[in-house]
Amino acid sequence: MNEHRFFLTAIFLAVLFSIIKLYEPFLMIIAIASLLAMATYNLNFKLYGVTKNRHLAAVLSTMLLSLLLFGPIVYTITSVGSIVNNFDFSMIERVQAYLHTLDYKLPAPIAFMQAPLDDFINSLNIAQLSSTALSYFGSIGKNSAGFLKDMLLIVVFFFFALLNGKDLVDYFKSVMPIDAKEVNIVFSEVTNVMSVVFYSILLSAILQGALFSFIGMYFGYDGLLLGIFYGFASLIPVIGGAIMWIPLCAIEVAHGNTTTAIIIATYSIVVISIIADTFIKPLIIKYINDKMVKTPTAVNELLIFFAIFAGLTTFGFWGMILGPAITTLFLSLLKLYKLLKEKHYM
Repeated sequence: MNEHRFFLTAIFLAVLFSIIKLYEPFLMIIAIASLLAMATYNLNFKLYGVTKNRHLAAVLSTMLLSLLLFGPIVYTITSVGSIVNNFDFSMIERVQAYLHTLDYKLPAPIAFMQAPLDDFINSLNIAQLSSTALSYFGSIGKNSAGFLKDMLLIVVFFFFALLNGKDLVDYFKSVMPIDAKEVNIVFSEVTNVMSVVFYSILLSAILQGALFSFIGMYFGYDGLLLGIFYGFASLIPVIGGAIMWIPLCAIEVAHGNTTTAIIIATYSIVVISIIADTFIKPLIIKYINDKMVKTPTAVNELLIFFAIFAGLTTFGFWGMILGPAITTLFLSLLKLYKLLKEKHYM
């Protein structure tokens, strides 16, 4: 019996190693698709309750995700090329010259920072910064094919994860050496936190992007493109939307529209950064936690912030999904270990 089990284990490990090597290029994609399926599990469940057909519910959820992912990305890729080709480099010189004409006298309490500020302004090379930024914009077009391919594969795996996810979870529950209730603790914790994180990131990015698109359209810019860029920029912790409104203000200053630049800066700071991000975003998270997840969960916003920041730093764009997922899984396992220890002593 022991020889039979040893042989079966050896075969299983060999096949498992082969499977990992076979799908190694797609492991990240499969992980992202699975986490997105967990994040949208409750939405898919509600669609299933309406359609009474799990295939149709999975198709509708996949179409919605495709629209949210592909729509902004495709529009951005097609628009960036024309921006790079039509960029006015003389505007850079005007911004540089204008900055050197300003008087940067600091108030007495912080006068000790005057020398470092003067050095910074004198060494500021906007031409080089703009050239670097344009090179990044240009790389978007070069890397777009690979990025779109990955997104297409994510959508495909996402569909099958929704369609067969319950069967896979039930199978793992049956073969894992712990009770199904204990597996449910981990699965429920990760699913609920991922749902709150995913929906809050998505709705917050849409809200802030829409607000910035209004001010952009008002002053004659491509509001949709600015809104998409601002939505993505808002995902970056700390600096966030400043990546968008500071360059836009610099462009207006270069054209002599100082009042417009002040309006854009004030609007971005007060309406978007303070009102939308500080006051409305917590309400969005509370609504999602109360209405859109099966079991409300206590989300530590500071922990999620660091998890997203660490994820973006380590994994890039998709780190905003992987970071919170890995952190939540770790904390859930710690909670499960504590419960098992208490159960053992009892």
